[in-house]
Amino acid sequence: MFGPVLRGEKCVLRPPRTEEAAQYVKWFEDPDVFRYTLQIGPLSIWQEQDFIKRMAEEQNAVSWVIEVDGRPVGWTGVGGINWRNGNGESGIVIGDKSLWGKGIASEAITLRTKFCFRELRLHKIRTRAYMENEASRRALMKAGYRECGIQHEEAFRDGRWHDIWCGEVLREDWERSQST
Repeated sequence: MFGPVLRGEKCVLRPPRTEEAAQYVKWFEDPDVFRYTLQIGPLSIWQEQDFIKRMAEEQNAVSWVIEVDGRPVGWTGVGGINWRNGNGESGIVIGDKSLWGKGIASEAITLRTKFCFRELRLHKIRTRAYMENEASRRALMKAGYRECGIQHEEAFRDGRWHDIWCGEVLREDWERSQST
């Protein structure tokens, strides 16, 4: 399913638009963008014509397009939601490389996290990032995620194994950080 419109100072999270599907696919065709992608899914999903429809029907995930200045620049969401246990795994990608390092991901993560805890009433959100993706790890930690482990040699890419950083944030810890 798609989340409601969430507005920040730098970006807006909103449902995707079918007419923008070609733009989303282009992000994942760019090797610089796709190389750190873990949670969003395999490239083949994004090449299928009906991926927006399938994502809209997914009851255990909430997704948004990240918009800046009226144009789509990325994607974020939380998937694999276990409603009984109140947890899910988040992911984010900024497909427009000209916006890397501008705080867009940090704000999008903050908006998404607030929605997951305040509206979905989740208990915990997990996430993963390639160890060498320091910018992603910084953005996640800025939004309250903390390291909970390292998956050694978890992903094979570019002819070698890569370690994956695992993070999580508990609603109780996040709520406490919001009051300070």
